[in-house]
Amino acid sequence: MSTFLTVLLIIVGVVLAVFIVLSIVGRKMQKKQESQRKQMDAAAQTMSILVIDKKMLPLKDADLPAVVLQQSPKYLRRVKMPIVKAKVGPKIVSLVADKSVFDIIPVKTTVKATVSGIYITSVRAERGALLQPPKKQKLIARLRKKINS
Repeated sequence: MSTFLTVLLIIVGVVLAVFIVLSIVGRKMQKKQESQRKQMDAAAQTMSILVIDKKMLPLKDADLPAVVLQQSPKYLRRVKMPIVKAKVGPKIVSLVADKSVFDIIPVKTTVKATVSGIYITSVRAERGALLQPPKKQKLIARLRKKINS
């Protein structure tokens, strides 16, 4: 066999091994995520909250309980998370929102939110309807708009 075929077979073998390992790890992580989602759904409560402010903040700057910071991995403490400051009953608390929900949460409005611990999983309007944020235009659409105007 030539050296080219030998090198090519080794590369194909390594790529195949990496693909198999990644698929196994991915399946395990997906099962773990599904079990965590079931636990969150079981502990979820619907409550009326007044949203005061919402920002993307690192966990260490978000005024979350100390237990949350201690239990979170170190790399997550610097990553910006969607944080919502809300008034729940007489208390003002900081909550972590799901990324898909964070965009539609209106500020300075009362909403019915499904909360599991300190995590907001869904939001419904208490009165009226929630406004969907405008979709971001793609680059080609923006360029065509500039050319036409």
